[in-house]
Order: sequence, then C-alpha cells, then structure tokens
Amino acid sequence: MEQKIHQGRNIKRFREMLGIKQEALAFDLGEEWNQKKISILEQKEVIDTSLLQEISKLLKIPVEAFQNFNEEQALNIISNTFTSNDTSTLNAINSNCNFNPLDKMVELYERMIQQQREMIERLEKLLQDK
Repeated sequence: MEQKIHQGRNIKRFREMLGIKQEALAFDLGEEWNQKKISILEQKEVIDTSLLQEISKLLKIPVEAFQNFNEEQALNIISNTFTSNDTSTLNAINSNCNFNPLDKMVELYERMIQQQREMIERLEKLLQDK
C-alpha cells in the first residue's frame, strides 16, 4: 500500500529541524497569519503550490522537499545504505560520495522521530491495559 505524501507534515518536520516556531513562520508569512493558522496548515495533506513556494523561500528549502519527502522511503534508503554492505561507510568519508550528507541527517532525524512515536504508542498501550 502506497503512502501518500503529507505536505503539511513535511512543512512541520523541516520547520522543527530548523528550530523555527509556528509563531515565527506566521510572522514571516504576513499579518493575516498566526500560530493557529500554521498549526491547521501543517495538518493539511495537500497545500496550494503558491503557498508552498512562499514557505520554501522563507525556510530556504526546495519546494520539492515538501512535495516529495516520504518518511517510509527515507527509512528504506537509510536501512539499505547502512545495512546492505560495508562499502557504505567508505562513501561517508569519500569526498566524491554520491549523496548529500545533509539528506542523510534528515533521514536519520526522521527515523529517530518514528522510533520515538512507536515507543510512545507502546507505552500508551501498556497504560491502557492496566
């Protein structure tokens, strides 16, 4: 089953990785924006392209990152990169490597968030069972 890209969640992920609060993004977007509107925006699966472009400029992140980032694909890339063979560690120190180290950091961050979510779900289930 194919997982859809959630553009609002991607905005939230990148905003948080940059350490930018919802209020600050709202302020940069203009006076018709506030923290609550940013929160609602981040819950939307699909966001108007012109708004994505504006947010892209403010966060200095390509529009394509919001449109195409898929957590499941990122996890697959990480697992394939770090478990397929030992040469991947050689690529990490090779100045001619064929991947962007920043992309790998984003992927690692996303994997850590997913693991944290799973742990919280398990703990909540344990609490409900008692």
